[in-house]
Amino acid sequence: MRPLDRKSERPLWKQLQERLRERVAAGEFTGHFPGELALVEQYGVSRHTVRQALRELRAEGMVTAERGRQPRVAPNTEIQQPLGALYSLFASVETAGLQQDSLVLVLDTRTDAPAAGRLGLDASAPLVYLERVRLAGAQPLALDRAWLPADVAAPLLEADFTHTSLYAELAARAGIRLERGEEKIHAVMPTPAERALLGCDPGAAAFSIDRAGYARGEPVEWRHTLVRGDRFALTAEFSAGTGYRLR
Repeated sequence: MRPLDRKSERPLWKQLQERLRERVAAGEFTGHFPGELALVEQYGVSRHTVRQALRELRAEGMVTAERGRQPRVAPNTEIQQPLGALYSLFASVETAGLQQDSLVLVLDTRTDAPAAGRLGLDASAPLVYLERVRLAGAQPLALDRAWLPADVAAPLLEADFTHTSLYAELAARAGIRLERGEEKIHAVMPTPAERALLGCDPGAAAFSIDRAGYARGEPVEWRHTLVRGDRFALTAEFSAGTGYRLR
């Protein structure tokens, strides 16, 4: 158990939060999680400091606490997504019982020749570009970049994407609903910059997902999503009648 650094500029509650996170990751609390008074004694801090650290761990989904009960380590929640379904990552996260939010990095209009080519447009065609860090249970899950033709997606520039899905806003503001899509998924190692945004370990791999979405027979979305491999799983179904088919 590493002691807190009382000479550091980092608040004690933040240090305690990090120490407890390390101990949870190491599997130290599989039997039980120490109560507030035990943590006060172990780390020599006030009960207010302990409560602040636990409050942040609850927001991350790492521990749970009910009134009158001792905190405990939350079960490891993994977002699962079936293959072969037109899906929204927003819906998948909330189906897993986690709060879904986004940190919007960019929302603007620009030109991008490769993305325009994917959408069947001229290289100089204006595109609406949305870049977000997707959060699940207050922890980074994915880095999401999407390009859409500006002539149909311009109303999205007025949307607040901190807690909503692209498809919901596209339907509500532009009257467009995706009918089908194509995806290519492969495993990659994130770049240092991507790893910093996703908050994943240096050796952790990620899913790289390229998606084209279509409505009314036309491409309306080109998206690249980088999803943390330690928080996301793809599932498939098979049967005697249809077999197991992936394209």
